[in-house]
Amino acid sequence: MGKRKSAAKPPPKKRMDKLDTVFSCPFCNHGSSVECRIDMKNLIGEANCRICQENFSTTVNALTEPIDIYSEWIDECERVNTVEDDDGA
Repeated sequence: MGKRKSAAKPPPKKRMDKLDTVFSCPFCNHGSSVECRIDMKNLIGEANCRICQENFSTTVNALTEPIDIYSEWIDECERVNTVEDDDGA
């Protein structure tokens, strides 16, 4: 009688790297001064600069990460700057 073949172990799962929660400020250019916080109870995400006191808040959902809030802030800054440039020209 032969031995029963044991099932092969599944390969170990690769760990996802943690995403940043601290970023550089688009206004004062100070590195690692913007901290993003997510309030899932009120569905609000906030990005605050500790140096120049600039802040940005937006609505969030269950999949939102701090990098998403910071990216929305950067996109909004670029949008406002292009609108101002278009009005001035």
